[in-house]
Amino acid sequence: MNILELRKKAIELRKRTWQLIHSHKNGHTGSDLSCADILVTLYYQVMNQTVDNFGKKNTDVYIQSKGHAIEIWYEILADKGYIDRADLENRYSTFNSPYIGHPTTDVKGIEFHTGSLGHGLGLGVGVSLAAKIDHDKKHVYVLMGDGEQAEGSIWEAAMAASNYHLDNLTAIIDHNNLQITGKTDMVMRSNPLGAKYGSFGWDIQEVNGNDISALVDILNKPNTTKQPRIIIANTIKGKGISFAENQAVWHHKIPNEKEYQEGLHELDQQMEVLNND
Repeated sequence: MNILELRKKAIELRKRTWQLIHSHKNGHTGSDLSCADILVTLYYQVMNQTVDNFGKKNTDVYIQSKGHAIEIWYEILADKGYIDRADLENRYSTFNSPYIGHPTTDVKGIEFHTGSLGHGLGLGVGVSLAAKIDHDKKHVYVLMGDGEQAEGSIWEAAMAASNYHLDNLTAIIDHNNLQITGKTDMVMRSNPLGAKYGSFGWDIQEVNGNDISALVDILNKPNTTKQPRIIIANTIKGKGISFAENQAVWHHKIPNEKEYQEGLHELDQQMEVLNND
């Protein structure tokens, strides 16, 4: 896909996510919208992973440590053919459904249970180290939240990744500066994240995490440092729906009918602009 097609795909998947959350009255709306461009870039441009090679040797691995942003991931897995879209849309967040509010391996395309914040980076370190030992050429991508950086296990994993020179590991922080109870730096200040990861020996990169062109460039940039890479992706929580942007209340807020229709209208307008480019 070219950049324009990726931007259109991101709007399409934001719209599907908005519809899924509204339909089933459940989901982490702001978090999904925040990281949509990152996931689109990974799945449609960067990662060597398809429904056919998933889980095999030399195939890239994606771990979503901020597991609560699952709805956008489900929609991407459906779009890519890992899961059936109709099944997802009928059964999301229903009794005995595999499509629950955090990632589980009952869903094809998901290799690890996550959701207890702070665990994903440690999993990524383990998979990356095992790949080195096994001479497996997979690359491991881990998406974390910025509120999640308050977990001590994150920093144990950061130390280990640097110690073992895991240049086959790329961690991405969805740095939207908000979490469920308010501004991240008011809850537990984690900034300056670059300086902190740098002190652990990581390769530090920073990018506008809602700019797909910039994301493609940074995620495809070769890592020649022989160290793990951290990408601080500066994003907007609720990106794409103006009244949800930068609003902590939308972390887990479900749109009412009026908000739902307004959100659909905004996303349709964004798509119309791109179609006219």
